[in-house]
Amino acid sequence: MLQHEGKTIDEVVKALEVNRLTYYRWKKEFGGLLLEQARRLKELEKENARLKKLVANQALNIDVLKELSKGNF
Repeated sequence: MLQHEGKTIDEVVKALEVNRLTYYRWKKEFGGLLLEQARRLKELEKENARLKKLVANQALNIDVLKELSKGNF
């Protein structure tokens, strides 16, 4: 956004208070996205992490129940 205003990379990273590596990482990850698309991507990543955790917990519960049903406790 700031770079489109004609500012240099150094001016942009100073204004954002980040280092150059962070700027380039962000640009690589979100460079082609609109602001709303980037927000939606972050929301989906958060939801995906929550669902993965839920699935892992369910798998663990299933394993525990299988062991209990065998009588190996």
